[in-house]
Amino acid sequence: MTYVVTESCIKCKYTDCVEVCPVDCFYEGENMLVIHPDECIDCGVCEPECPADAILADTDQGAEAWLELNRNFSANWPNIIQQGEAPADAADYDGVENKFDKYFSPKPK
Repeated sequence: MTYVVTESCIKCKYTDCVEVCPVDCFYEGENMLVIHPDECIDCGVCEPECPADAILADTDQGAEAWLELNRNFSANWPNIIQQGEAPADAADYDGVENKFDKYFSPKPK
């Protein structure tokens, strides 16, 4: 099992999860983070740290689709190992529906 970042992260990109990850398995895109599923050790410490509730176990309902996205983009985006500032308008996008179709960017940070 691994954890995955879902569309709730898009345009919020809080990095509280990065700060607690013991294996530095987060990767940063222009407007979201992803977890490298082969590096994640399934400790689960990141999940409760996410203010946007964007992190799920890959066995949770709805997480399957995000596993492949996390795998693909973690191979191309830079590794992030320190907590940074959330975007100034992050709170405006927290809880917004269908963010992937509207806002997802495949670009790295």
